[in-house]
Amino acid sequence: MPHRQHLFRARNDHDHAPVTYIELFFDLVFVFAITQLSHRFLAHLDWRGAAETLVLLLAVWWIWIYTSWTTNWLDPERAHVRLMLIVLMAGGLVLSAAIPDAFGDTGLMFAIACSGMQLYRTLYMVWASTGVNDARKRNFQRISFWFLLSLPFWIGGALVEANARLALWIAALAIEYAGPFTFFRTPRLGRSSGQDWDISGAHMAERCALFIIICLGESVLVTGATFADIEQGHANWVAFLTSFAGSATMWWIYFDVGAKRGSAHISASANAGLLARNAYTYLHIPIVAGLVMTAVGDEMVIIHPTGHVGPAHIVALIGGPILFLNGNQFFKWITSGLRFPPLSHFLGLVLLSGIGIAAYLQHWQPLAIALAANGALVFTALWEWFSLHGGWQRWAPWAGPMFRWLPPPI
Repeated sequence: MPHRQHLFRARNDHDHAPVTYIELFFDLVFVFAITQLSHRFLAHLDWRGAAETLVLLLAVWWIWIYTSWTTNWLDPERAHVRLMLIVLMAGGLVLSAAIPDAFGDTGLMFAIACSGMQLYRTLYMVWASTGVNDARKRNFQRISFWFLLSLPFWIGGALVEANARLALWIAALAIEYAGPFTFFRTPRLGRSSGQDWDISGAHMAERCALFIIICLGESVLVTGATFADIEQGHANWVAFLTSFAGSATMWWIYFDVGAKRGSAHISASANAGLLARNAYTYLHIPIVAGLVMTAVGDEMVIIHPTGHVGPAHIVALIGGPILFLNGNQFFKWITSGLRFPPLSHFLGLVLLSGIGIAAYLQHWQPLAIALAANGALVFTALWEWFSLHGGWQRWAPWAGPMFRWLPPPI
């Protein structure tokens, strides 16, 4: 047996690959990163700030999700693997510390940390797979090639002014995000296949669910910390309770159905790697982005529940729930086998869009927007729950004729 075989999870444990304590410890760095991102967006609450924060969020997510793929194969209980993750954590702290001024003085620090973490972890997998699994080794050689392609754009972007930096970093992300979509097609090495991504679906589902908890935790922390630091009037109390109710409703929407069904679906899939690429690597991005934006909206409405708001503030208050619900809609569609996306989520998105338009045209106050947006989320959660537990025929038979024209999917 090759001497590096012990670095990987035993094959008979592969289907259940438990999340380990070192993986949870690793996630602590990303609690800090998500906090930095939400605070940065709040400090730059305009279209340019939104674009910059999105670029940084996509870079952070890409590091975290690639590490989750890696620990799906590696055995984090091995000292060698633990040390690799601890080195990555150090890089993650540097990356997170650079986020607030990444488009200013700390741009080079962010770029080096981002590219360095991606290449270090990927090359480690090439080394660990040598003599153990040739297909996996070639897969990570291809991934290394794609990260090397993006490297000049990260470093070059850090050396120019902010406008050019934004363009170059978008190009770097476009290269990296195209990699899995093209199966990492690489000169002379060909392309990977879904069979090369022989992962534990349950592990991937659990890891992504834990990241959603991290993002929801940021919303809860923002809600509590902001409320504790202000003079607590009646409107602030309502905003505080509204923000917490919003976080709880988002938890319900993701975890009551989506997380459990997604885990069961990917665990039973004959091509778990391809499903993990689509449903978790890509489709969780709007869910995460929506939660980060929602945390910004929570802080804003708790501090200033009344008064005039501009378009950027309305987008922050409505855009978060819209992104979150849209991501959940397609995630649940892919992992459910339904012919159509969930009707409940579609109707929730229609309501949220209408609220955003009305808030802009009629100059609603922040608290009114937050209350209406939470109402749309509660409506979505209730519709989905009723549909899965007997529908309107069981819970409101008197309303049955009103809904007969609607399709059966939730």
